[in-house]
Amino acid sequence: MRSARLIPARRPAVVLVAHGSRDPRAAVATEALARAVHRARPDWTVRASYLDHAGPRPLDVLASLPAGSRAALVPLLLTSAYHGRVDLPAVVEAARPLPVRVGLTEVLGPAPGAGTVSPLLLSALWRRLAVTEPELDAVVLASAGTRDAAARRTVADAAAAFGRWLGIPAAVAYASGEGPNAGEAVTALRAAGARRPAMAAYFLAPGLLYDTAARTAREAGAVAVAEPLGAVPELVRLVAARADSVLGHVAASAA
Repeated sequence: MRSARLIPARRPAVVLVAHGSRDPRAAVATEALARAVHRARPDWTVRASYLDHAGPRPLDVLASLPAGSRAALVPLLLTSAYHGRVDLPAVVEAARPLPVRVGLTEVLGPAPGAGTVSPLLLSALWRRLAVTEPELDAVVLASAGTRDAAARRTVADAAAAFGRWLGIPAAVAYASGEGPNAGEAVTALRAAGARRPAMAAYFLAPGLLYDTAARTAREAGAVAVAEPLGAVPELVRLVAARADSVLGHVAASAA
């Protein structure tokens, strides 16, 4: 968590920060999540922002807030790779001259080395998967992938935790970079004896990499392929919990 030393807060603001995508479906999903968070917490000003492609940028959203606001930047990221470690702290630093007090939350997935995954995230994954097919005997947790080795390990941690949570064998898959893709992971589970493997989606929004993972999983014989997490209630609660923790810290530092 990092905070900028600025002006004491008035109305809390929560700025969701997505990676951004050329695929318009991604922005639609992000805006839907922002609306869902606002419905859950109508006392907050909730805005969506993007690091790339779509706009607005997070710094522009922060600059548009009333003077004296306190704001939480919530990364809509499941791993703490380059964007989480470099880009977002740079936004907080750039916001220092603004008349708002800014705090940065952790990403939504597990931190490197922590080994713990939020039960809300596990419940969100299951909600998407259970809607499709409740009778499974193995699961692949498919993610976008990253060149960051530590971030890849957190995805593997999440896959292992999800398998333990469901009580079935689990494997990890990546749509890009190193590691097996979703189809290869499904094939390996079937070779190990699984008859009804499924693909859970470690994606917040649809896009090319999700489409690739879903296609290869189906081609390999997955009996179910979950949709991206989107605005499922458990994810809304996880975003709100992340924001609450930072807003409380910002308020205390302003006292």
